[in-house]
Amino acid sequence: MISKYQLIWQLMHGQRLRYGAAVAALVLASCFLYLVPLVSSVVLDVIISDNGSGTSPFILRTVESIGGRDFVRANLWIAVALIFGLTTFAGLFTYLRGRWAAEATERIIRGLRDRLYDQLQHLPCSYYDGAETGDLIQRCTSDVETVRQFLLNQVVEIGRAALMLLVPLPLMYAIDPRMTGVSLILIPPIVGFSVVFFQKVRHRFEEVDKAEGRLTSTLQENLTGIRVVRAFARQEYEIRKFGARNGNHRDLDYRLYRLLATFWSTSDFLCMAQIALVVFTGGVWLASGSLSVGSFFFFLSVVNMFIWPVRMMGRILTELGKATVAIGRIQEILGHERESTPIVANTTITPADQRGEIVFDRVTFSHRDGTCALQDVSFRVAPGSTLALLGPSGSGKSTVVNLLLRLYDHAEGSIQIDGHNIANLDRKAVRRRISVVMQEPFLYSKSVRANLMLGHPTATHEEIATASASACVHDTIMEFEGGYETIVGERGITLSGGQRQRVALARALLKEPLILALDDALSAVDSETESLILAALKSRRGRHTTIVIAHRLSTLMHADEILVFDRGRIIQRGTHNSLKEEAGLYSRIWKMQTENI
Repeated sequence: MISKYQLIWQLMHGQRLRYGAAVAALVLASCFLYLVPLVSSVVLDVIISDNGSGTSPFILRTVESIGGRDFVRANLWIAVALIFGLTTFAGLFTYLRGRWAAEATERIIRGLRDRLYDQLQHLPCSYYDGAETGDLIQRCTSDVETVRQFLLNQVVEIGRAALMLLVPLPLMYAIDPRMTGVSLILIPPIVGFSVVFFQKVRHRFEEVDKAEGRLTSTLQENLTGIRVVRAFARQEYEIRKFGARNGNHRDLDYRLYRLLATFWSTSDFLCMAQIALVVFTGGVWLASGSLSVGSFFFFLSVVNMFIWPVRMMGRILTELGKATVAIGRIQEILGHERESTPIVANTTITPADQRGEIVFDRVTFSHRDGTCALQDVSFRVAPGSTLALLGPSGSGKSTVVNLLLRLYDHAEGSIQIDGHNIANLDRKAVRRRISVVMQEPFLYSKSVRANLMLGHPTATHEEIATASASACVHDTIMEFEGGYETIVGERGITLSGGQRQRVALARALLKEPLILALDDALSAVDSETESLILAALKSRRGRHTTIVIAHRLSTLMHADEILVFDRGRIIQRGTHNSLKEEAGLYSRIWKMQTENI
């Protein structure tokens, strides 16, 4: 994995020229700014000093080159115009520096956001199993903003601090080497203190950033499950939980700003001490006649101009510390391996091969924590037939669908669709042929129509209505005030659980998939509606291969084959009629569900 600084350099690709132009504009602005006190010092020495006592030879030569003392005294308006012009040009190049830096930064950050979002779309599901949503949001918002602020303000400021110190050095040395040494005597301690401070603040900021991520996760989790919180009257508990995380964030923030306060006060003292040293030494030499008023004014002005940018190196290093932490957290996402690409290139399923046959051959799969979800599972689903999966929670039923979708990759064995090992197929190509309806379907905060067209963007209204009728939800939708244009709210919250499941089923049917997987997709509908949906699905038999996962035997009793799972293994297989007569889990469930109470 590349280093954080290499990543920053990569992010600047395509915008480095703009940053270079911004630095060049900064150089010109600095040069113009430093010429202003030089003009003032020349004027002061010409007006105040007649005999040239203490005046720098450099200033004397400058005066002679423009016409002598008498010419300068007679044309002071030239100095005024020159100061005005120099200040104007300095302001112009300062504006250009800010504009070019802003343009470069915003382009970089837009690219970074796009890159992050693209990466999140292609990370394996196992990554999200161990990640907190709030923390990911924190990295994509707050951490990106930290990087933006650094690139916008501090990258160019690094150049500004260095240039404001280096640009005037030749001029200072030409005017008075002694005062140049005095003006720089405390610069090394200021810079050294900033570097030491940088090491401390980076660690503190990392703690604050992680605490803010935990705080965001708590808020996001609470808002997502607000109805559960209300249902169990857990408001006070959640308030205390949030308060504890908020208090921890406050304490860490307080420690960070206490450290910052120490730095600013100490650096302020050193900077003021440097200025005081220039005033005191310059005053002594001014009184002795070895330094002119103009030269004293020049050094006092120049020190005030470069000491604060140098002092700002501490702030730059602080922001660099924050940016490196933020970049590190972003890099954890960008550097994570994406979902794997096909092992065998250019392996595709041609339209002629598309039948819908599914074969699991000795498939074994374990979760990240080592828990075995499937062990040595083998079965075949004939094209157009229906396979039903039954078993207790955690027995591996949903894992079969997840592996078929390649949301996870199995460790051993093979899974084939129409004779092709799915490990050799592009994931998108596999998923385009499969429609899945989950027990807790996800609906976007859009219209019913937009949710239905998710898998078939070009579907006509007649196709939508037909699929909705098969899912027994068309009449329900037409009863809504807006019909198919009704907004369903975030996660489909304005619909009942059964309505959400039926809309999700209609969405899956509208796609006209090669394989249809129903993962306990009818658990929230009533028995009458379930019968109507099953009848509609039965009428579509042969149009796609179907996998049905359910706990109610009424949902799966008409399947061509039923597999009974327990602890990741298939313990029974057969038809409804054969299994209900066979001693085992299926017959026990059948008796419990059909027993008259």
